[in-house]
Parts: sequence; C-alpha cells; structure tokens
Amino acid sequence: MAGRKKGKRQILVPEAAQAMDRFKYEMAEELGINPEYKTGYWGNISARECGAVGGHMVRRMIAEAERSLGEHEGGFK
Repeated sequence: MAGRKKGKRQILVPEAAQAMDRFKYEMAEELGINPEYKTGYWGNISARECGAVGGHMVRRMIAEAERSLGEHEGGFK
C-alpha cells in the first residue's frame, strides 16, 4: 500500500501477541531448535530453523481452523 511504513505494525490485541510468542517457543521446542532462543535472542538461530518454526505454526493454526470449521459446519464440501 502506498504511504504505509514498514515495521510499524500496530498490535490490536496485546494478549494475542503474548500467546503467539508462547506458541512460537512451543513449536521451537517441539522441533528441537537450538535452545539459545530461550534467552529471547534468535540471532544465533539459522534462517532455515526460524522458517521451520513459522511454517509449523501456520500448519498447526490451519489444522485447528479446519477442525473448528468441521465441528461447526459438518465438514468441508
């Protein structure tokens, strides 16, 4: 979009940001990523590992959304 500054995202629901951080750390632990991320600094973690964490987060969120939709609408058509 024109006129939009990069890196100036506004957090609309602060609780959601905290939940996403917890989710990110949970995924990193499940994937066996270098435990240095636990300090909060991800600079020593490779881009490939960071991408894997994000990818698994998205897959898990999509699976949960599909499961939720299936419960409410009787499945996909």
